[in-house]
Amino acid sequence: MTSLDLALLYLVAAVLGVVACRSLKLPPMLGYLAVGVTIGPNALAFAHDSASIQYLAEFGVVFLMFVIGLEFNLPKLRALKTAVFGLGLAQVVLTIAGAMLGNALLVAGFAALGWAWDLGWRGALVLGAAMAMSSTAIVVKLMAERLELESPHGRLVMGVLLFQDLAVVPLLVLIPALNSGAAEMADALAVAAVKAAVLLGLLLYGGQKLMRWWLTLVARRKSEELFMLNLLFVTLGLAWLTEHAGLSLALGAFVAGMLIAETEYKHQVETDIRPFHDVLLGLFFITIGMKLDWHPLVDSWWLVILLTTLPVLAKFALIAALARLFRSPPGVALRTGLYLAQAGEFGFVLLTLGAQQRLIGAPWVSPVLAGMVLSMLVTPVIVMYSNRIVMKLSSSDWLMQSVQLTTIARKAIKSEAHVIICGYGRSGQNLARLLDGERIPYMALDLDPDRVRQAAAAGQNVVFGDAAKVQSLMAAGLARASAVVVSYHDTPSALKILHLVQAHAPRVPVIVRTIDDTDLEKLRAAGATEVVPEAIEGSLMLASHALALVGVPMRRVIRITRDARDRRYGLLRGYFHGADDDTADELDQARLSSVTLPTASPHAGRPLDELALHALGVAVVSLRRAGGKGQQVAGATLAGGDTLVLSGTPAALALAEDKLLVG
Repeated sequence: MTSLDLALLYLVAAVLGVVACRSLKLPPMLGYLAVGVTIGPNALAFAHDSASIQYLAEFGVVFLMFVIGLEFNLPKLRALKTAVFGLGLAQVVLTIAGAMLGNALLVAGFAALGWAWDLGWRGALVLGAAMAMSSTAIVVKLMAERLELESPHGRLVMGVLLFQDLAVVPLLVLIPALNSGAAEMADALAVAAVKAAVLLGLLLYGGQKLMRWWLTLVARRKSEELFMLNLLFVTLGLAWLTEHAGLSLALGAFVAGMLIAETEYKHQVETDIRPFHDVLLGLFFITIGMKLDWHPLVDSWWLVILLTTLPVLAKFALIAALARLFRSPPGVALRTGLYLAQAGEFGFVLLTLGAQQRLIGAPWVSPVLAGMVLSMLVTPVIVMYSNRIVMKLSSSDWLMQSVQLTTIARKAIKSEAHVIICGYGRSGQNLARLLDGERIPYMALDLDPDRVRQAAAAGQNVVFGDAAKVQSLMAAGLARASAVVVSYHDTPSALKILHLVQAHAPRVPVIVRTIDDTDLEKLRAAGATEVVPEAIEGSLMLASHALALVGVPMRRVIRITRDARDRRYGLLRGYFHGADDDTADELDQARLSSVTLPTASPHAGRPLDELALHALGVAVVSLRRAGGKGQQVAGATLAGGDTLVLSGTPAALALAEDKLLVG
């Protein structure tokens, strides 16, 4: 098979695997592993794990360590120092120590029975190090989808994951040194430590200033191609430097990420490097899957099950116990343990390195790999049912959740016709100030405990709660609310909130903030009364400033932007009439009016277009069904109980209302 044939085979297999996993809502990593098993020498034998492919796959690990280095900055480390250097350090050290102790007990037990146990302490150390790792890719994605990154257990999980990623660096140096004797190993580790200290000292001492100067010089050329080439050069160049210093490729990439993390180009670099990182890491996982031999798995299925369940249960118990020792509440400790119980990406890296160094016998590799893959497969299910599991294991967690909901309900109990603000970031806080200025009550829900504590201390009506959970919304007085505003741009979470509002308070309007109008129709179909894309609002402000600066009169600028908003937002095409609007200037201005059809309306079953309301000078702004669900105006068919929001002058609205209600 030629190199081109092999490359095409890898690409086709990767595409099919990722598509299948996306369809099943599983992490793409599992698809890469599955196709690696399928096309590998132990299954269909379409491809072999050649040295060139293996070396290319190592670049995936290089870019993974580079991305980890980008996240390793001092402010983040200070914020999570207890979780990182307390809980994270204890978890990794005790997992490795536990694996070695368990292996020693098995050696002694088998020796007493006259049997031989073929896994030495070095192999046990490698296995312990591999099992100490958890999947950053899977866990972070799941927590982001569940809006738990800023929750108490989310912060602990992120701290432990960060330390695990950092612990890989010394472990990649330690494992190759294990093949030596005790004295030689100590010498090798000492030499590696000195090399690492000298190299890291030189790089970190003057490296940040040099990196900022160099990236600024490249960025001034205003060439995306040059910036990308420079990025690859820096990453691979430092990886080459550390490898030739007797360390590892991954260490150099990690240092490169750390140096760039302290510059103003960090976010641009993250965006540019992502495609290389994802594709090459996928190639690495395919080569891992190719090492999995399914024949021993069939013969030793009991061992695979054992290697799946025991490490998961042991890690869960260890992490939960350590979190309790670090004074976390029982519910937070249990969730942290559940989220980190699986194997991780770097576990594959360490296991592969141990097998290459012949520290782990070949019969062990496939069962351990299979156990790690299975533990990652069950992670989404464990996370999905984590609340139920924690409730059964900890009665105090149920009590704490009840206290949290009681706190929300106590603050909202006197509120009527209030606005529920989902998310209390900058947009949510600006909205709260405007509502406060108009003396309109509000209740804000947010998942950042620091933000909630500071805002509540300042007297603002904000509480800790997940707006995507029905209990939090109901405690916040959803049934009595006048509106719900989703102030953060997260479409999956907004869809959850819309579904809950439609199910429990369908007549409460919901306004959703988005980055652009990509998901506009999806959100409207889910029941959003209005969707406000930031990109459109930004472009309107940009246009208004530009028009004013080129000499367009300010009144015309205001009218142009107002007309643009009127065309974009149906609810801004006029206003709802009130008793204080009966002035001479207001009587001929367009306004909004709501008309609800009777249940037995003669227009039920008729297309809306047949009524020809536009001939009366009236536009239909929106249509809501009797159950509260929004409906597209174009091509709509009327039904009894529908509520139409009409826009027009008072005279035109009177004619339209008469036509709708009388017939």
